[in-house]
Amino acid sequence: MYCISVRTRAHPVPRNHGSRARGAIINKRVLVTIETKARRPEWLKAPAPVGDNYRELKDLVQRLRLHTVCESAACPNVGECWNQRTATFMILGNFCTRRCGFCAVQKGAPLEVDRDEPRRVAEACETLGLKYAVITSVNRDDQKDGGASIFAATIRAIRERIPGCQVEVLVPDFQGSREAMAIVMDAAPDVLNHNIETVPRLYKQVRVGARYERSLEMLDYAHSLRPEIPTKSGLMAGLGETNEEIIDTLADLRDHHVSIATVGQYLRPTPEHLPVLRYASPADFASIKQAALAMGFAHVESGPLVRSSYHAAEAVTA
Repeated sequence: MYCISVRTRAHPVPRNHGSRARGAIINKRVLVTIETKARRPEWLKAPAPVGDNYRELKDLVQRLRLHTVCESAACPNVGECWNQRTATFMILGNFCTRRCGFCAVQKGAPLEVDRDEPRRVAEACETLGLKYAVITSVNRDDQKDGGASIFAATIRAIRERIPGCQVEVLVPDFQGSREAMAIVMDAAPDVLNHNIETVPRLYKQVRVGARYERSLEMLDYAHSLRPEIPTKSGLMAGLGETNEEIIDTLADLRDHHVSIATVGQYLRPTPEHLPVLRYASPADFASIKQAALAMGFAHVESGPLVRSSYHAAEAVTA
C-alpha cells in the first residue's frame, strides 16, 4: 500500500531526503514522494467504547465542562479505561498552540484560561472514586508560565478534596522555562511525566516547535528539584525510527534520571496526520522493555496499545 503526497518544490531533492521517501519524481514545480504505509495488523485491536461506566463518565465530563485526552487525542484505550472508571483529564482548554504531526488534539487559538477548572477536575476525580489521577494539558505557549500555575492548582485541589489520592501530571516542555517547571514541582506531584515522543532524528517532522535536548533538560531539571519524585517519559514506534533508535533514546532518558518509561505504537488519527510507517510486533515491544529494564528503569510499559497514562498507577503502586 502506498501513500502519495504532492508538494511544490523549486530545487533538487538532497540525496538523503528523509527516511520515509522511497522514490521521487521531479519537475519544475512538483515533487511527488511515495511513502510505504504499513498495513494495520489484525492483532492490534482495542475494546469498543461502550458500557454503563463509559456512558456515565462521558456524561460526567460533559456536565462538568471538562476535557479528556482520551477523547481529544483519540486514544484507542478509551473503552477499556472508561469502563474501569479511569480517565486522563486534559486541562487548559481543548486547543493546542502547536501543530505536531502525530496528535489528534485540535489546533488553533487557545481558549481563555479557566481558573475554576482545577476545582471541577477534583470534583470529577472524587465522583469517580479515583485513588490515582492523571492530569495533562494542551500546549499553552501563549501563557507566560505555559499553564504551570493551573497544573499546580489542580494538584492541590485534588489533594484537598481527596486526601491520599496520588496525582501524576503529564506536562509540556514549557518552552524550556525552569520557572514554570519549578511551579509544578513545588506542588509535589507523585509522578512528573513529560513525553520525549520520538527519536532525535525525527523531531523536526514529528514534534513541531519542540527540541529533543530541551525535553531531556526539563526532565533532568524536574528531578534535580525533587529527587524523591519519579520522572517519567514515553515515545512512539511507527514513525520511521528503528528499534535501536528507540533503545538509544531510552538510554538518553535514563542518563537524565528518568525512572519510568512507556513505549507504544503510533496510530494515525486522520489521513491528514503523519502516516504509520511500520507496526512494531509484540516481540519488538518485549525486547525494548527488556533492554529498558536492563538500563535501570524502575518500571516500563511497552506494548502496541500502551499510552502515557496506560496502567499509570502500577508504576508507583506495584
